[in-house]
Amino acid sequence: MLRDIIFSAMVLFMVPACYRKPFIGLVMFSWLAYMRPQDLTWGFAREQRWSYLIAITTFVGFLKSRPDQWFLKDWRNYVMMAMIVTVGVSGLISKYASAITFNYFMEFAKILIIAIFTTAVVVRREQLRMLLWIIALSLGFFGVKSGIWGIMTLGQVRIIRGPGGMMLDNNALSLALAMAVPMLLHLGLTERHRLVRYAFLISVPLSALTVMLTHSRGGFLSLACGLAVVIWHSRNRVAVFSAALMLGLVAIVLAPQSYKDRISTIGEYETEGSAQGRIRSWGVGYRMAMANPVMGVGIAQFVHHYKDFSKDPGRGVLVAHNSFIQIWAESGTISLILYLSLLASCFIMVWQVRARARHHFYTSWILNYCTMFEACMVAFTVGGMFLNKAHFDLFYHLVAIILVFGRMAFAEMDDPVKYPKRDGSRGQVGLVQPRGFGGRMPAASRQFRTPRISLAEQGKAPVFGQSISQRRR
Repeated sequence: MLRDIIFSAMVLFMVPACYRKPFIGLVMFSWLAYMRPQDLTWGFAREQRWSYLIAITTFVGFLKSRPDQWFLKDWRNYVMMAMIVTVGVSGLISKYASAITFNYFMEFAKILIIAIFTTAVVVRREQLRMLLWIIALSLGFFGVKSGIWGIMTLGQVRIIRGPGGMMLDNNALSLALAMAVPMLLHLGLTERHRLVRYAFLISVPLSALTVMLTHSRGGFLSLACGLAVVIWHSRNRVAVFSAALMLGLVAIVLAPQSYKDRISTIGEYETEGSAQGRIRSWGVGYRMAMANPVMGVGIAQFVHHYKDFSKDPGRGVLVAHNSFIQIWAESGTISLILYLSLLASCFIMVWQVRARARHHFYTSWILNYCTMFEACMVAFTVGGMFLNKAHFDLFYHLVAIILVFGRMAFAEMDDPVKYPKRDGSRGQVGLVQPRGFGGRMPAASRQFRTPRISLAEQGKAPVFGQSISQRRR
């Protein structure tokens, strides 16, 4: 009960701030959505819809402020609006439309509205960084918590349920953490405060361990592919790959046999029962989409139509187990095209920003964020091929965040005086003092330095008794 009172008082205390500062409301909503602290209570606070309270208060305050723009005028925002319409219409005309269908649609619409709202209130780099902090640390909380638990039990446990919300099951939790690992890593490496940097970096291996504890093969592939992107874009690719390979070998040796057996079934899809069930579900989803190509069968209606399109109604997992097939079968071809355009736009934006940034910087926060976002989206794309996450909160939120990041990055690089163009090469190799873990950054210049010549060698040896100013002259 005490925990409920403290949490409720904390949220209610922040309501006036959310009304006055819409960005604070967005941060609070993100904290409630990704960390779900309400699920850590056991009494009356657990069942309350705190996110709706924060969302309504924030929107009312936003409307009262009479903003110059309601959202960023970009085609991706219009695509998300179109998805709200198409998914809503498909659910409305579905055969098994009910109150449950309406609730699913309202949750989906809320996700997209928050994503669009993000483009209106995140206008400065500091706000972008703070929002990424909240998302990464909220997800990293579960990674650290469960990772420590896994170490204490020597990995002899299995996480079969997530904290709730978008991370209700083990597969969803593993996907969220696989996307969070690149965020935790890059935010930690770019953080100047030593203790904060350590906190971020320590959460990375613990979150990776939590992905392993879920025994999710889709989560494992997502994590591996996301880290592969990070390694590929690292400045010292060979050294980082060698370190990752060594850590991977150690993880294989220390992993329990049950996990090794689980992962080894990835290559046995022709005989492994779970993999065969996924392939059957993909076929059912394909036939369902072909029979309802325009608007689909309706949001959250896949399970009700499964037996109608299954060649073996007595067998199957009753879900699509593929985000792309899920949205195609449930909401139709139009929604699938819109969905794929959002996913493709994230990669295109990141690649465009990186291509231009390389003509201005050898290294910068822009290049670091490009790698971070690309790794996150690769992790989601790979996981989406095996998991039923077409309405995953974090994906749509990252679409909006990448949109905001791209606009900020291009605006910053438009200043020819502050950031002049260079030849686009990787720069000259230089000898600089190496930085220890947590130490100071080396000098910014990467060119060979001119060796210092003593004053005596220059014939300007100071005379004893001269002042410091006289010596300098």
